[in-house]
Amino acid sequence: MMACCFGQLACTESTKKDLLAPTHPNVVIILADDQGWGDLSHSGNRNLSTPHIDQLAIQGVSFDRFYVQPVCSPTRAELLTGRYHLRSGVYGTSQGQERLDLDEVTLADVFRAAGYATAAFGKWHNGTQYPYHPNGRGFDEFYGFCSGHWGNYFSPVLEHNGELVRGSGYLADDLTERAMDFLEENKDRPFLLYLPLNTPHSPMQVPDRWWDEFKGKSLPMSLSSELAEDLDYTKAALAMCENIDWNVGRLMGKLESLGLDENTIVIYFSDNGPNSTRWNGGMKGRKGSTDEGGVRTPFFIQWKSTLAAGQVVPQIAGAIDVLPTLVDLAGIPLSPTKPLDGKSLLPLLLDAQQEDWADRTIFNHWNGHTSLRTQEFRLDKDGNLFQMVSDPSQSSPVNGLYPEIVTQLSKAKEDWEREMYRERDESQRPFTLAHPDAQITQLPARDGIPHGNIVRSNRFPNDAFFTNWVSTSDSISWDIEVLGRGDFLVEAFYTCSEENVGSKVGMYIGSSSLEFQVGEPHDPPLTGMEHDRVERMESYVKDFKPMRLGIVHLRPGKASLRLKAHEIPGTQVMDLRSLLFTRIHETME
Repeated sequence: MMACCFGQLACTESTKKDLLAPTHPNVVIILADDQGWGDLSHSGNRNLSTPHIDQLAIQGVSFDRFYVQPVCSPTRAELLTGRYHLRSGVYGTSQGQERLDLDEVTLADVFRAAGYATAAFGKWHNGTQYPYHPNGRGFDEFYGFCSGHWGNYFSPVLEHNGELVRGSGYLADDLTERAMDFLEENKDRPFLLYLPLNTPHSPMQVPDRWWDEFKGKSLPMSLSSELAEDLDYTKAALAMCENIDWNVGRLMGKLESLGLDENTIVIYFSDNGPNSTRWNGGMKGRKGSTDEGGVRTPFFIQWKSTLAAGQVVPQIAGAIDVLPTLVDLAGIPLSPTKPLDGKSLLPLLLDAQQEDWADRTIFNHWNGHTSLRTQEFRLDKDGNLFQMVSDPSQSSPVNGLYPEIVTQLSKAKEDWEREMYRERDESQRPFTLAHPDAQITQLPARDGIPHGNIVRSNRFPNDAFFTNWVSTSDSISWDIEVLGRGDFLVEAFYTCSEENVGSKVGMYIGSSSLEFQVGEPHDPPLTGMEHDRVERMESYVKDFKPMRLGIVHLRPGKASLRLKAHEIPGTQVMDLRSLLFTRIHETME
């Protein structure tokens, strides 16, 4: 089941040396968010045009059957580690379940140790507080957001290397601009650039330039009425995909203008299936499903000076293979402290018709459901076997025709689930606070626990805030572990109407505490709907303002951080988006 990266290659060592010496290729990984396999013109979708992404397949190698996980953070964890996400502590998408275990070695760790400049621009979704933060996982540079989704795509509040900043313009464009600046700044040294874009994940926001092309457009490949496709949602998603394509074109143009395109490996894929019911090649399932449509994405890899253009690899592969493949291509030694599940795809990149490439099994898991894929078959979460070449829509189970294969794959599934369960650490992982290498730590509402009447603004926590704080018996808590010691300025990002000003609140962390009063009104309206092309499922957002609470002294150890009001002169205390801790100075006692 598990494979390490070296010693498994069908090509000879001399071939490898000829191929890889001493180029030190740059690496660019572009990851779309919720873009399905069918959301490209390269896949045959006539509803949109994606020439720049398609060109990566034309000038590079495309994998015809490439598999990720059904949702965002598990796929990202597998990309970063080469290991199944359940091994690395990632078993959810919010409230700490998205965090990558700290003893995992990431792709960025490996490349930075080899002398590469490393950067990530976009949606991280594998931990917020340092050292779960991207700057603690091997990335020298980070600009974007760490949450699972964001509530505003037009000049939102983001972070740059842990500090809060204001974005500039449409988010996908802004992230690409930052990526192009990074290319310029590091053109004279090898680099690893990770560009995890936030689109076409909802909320469905896209500039007029892209929306206007689709809003009145008739889609030639819309689904039948029985499938209940939301055409406006589809149009918004496709408009966002065309915007991604434009940004890919800009990024590739920058590489060419800098003379870097020949010696840069460029990878493009998505983190899961489409986020709505729309054309996806007739496959069963969408985002969140372990069926084919929920886990198959495009995967293109281009290295102009080295890989033959236009190859199509028919063998199955997955996100777990990216790390071992890239270290092989870059000639970087890898001695993993933990066994990898992925394997190097280098033999297939050199020869897509590898005759001695062994069949393998790739597992997909989400929300307690597991399916698995071999070259020919998929065993779904319910134990139904499908012959995928002839039946990509999984419409006709073939259990009766292949009882031995059903038995074999059912056992493989049970063994895999048992192994993943054994490796899963059920112990509590508190949210980390005050790490010695972090000047600032954020504790968002997403990671807190409301008590009493307090609720989140939406059932999806990632961009939500706490509201309905109406009683002195209500409280908010965070399960934390303080990792450093010192004095910290504490700020709350809040809103409060004028008639509710005056609440007195205490904050308690172990033996430390402070008292504060909500002294100034700040009551902006909810926003986001003015940019939405279709009604969103997630929380709307507000312009939360920082309020200084005071200075608190922290000591290492596990504790509960709790906010509790003592006096509420109005009808409620405030709405709360997050707490921000800024180190003032370190102490040695």
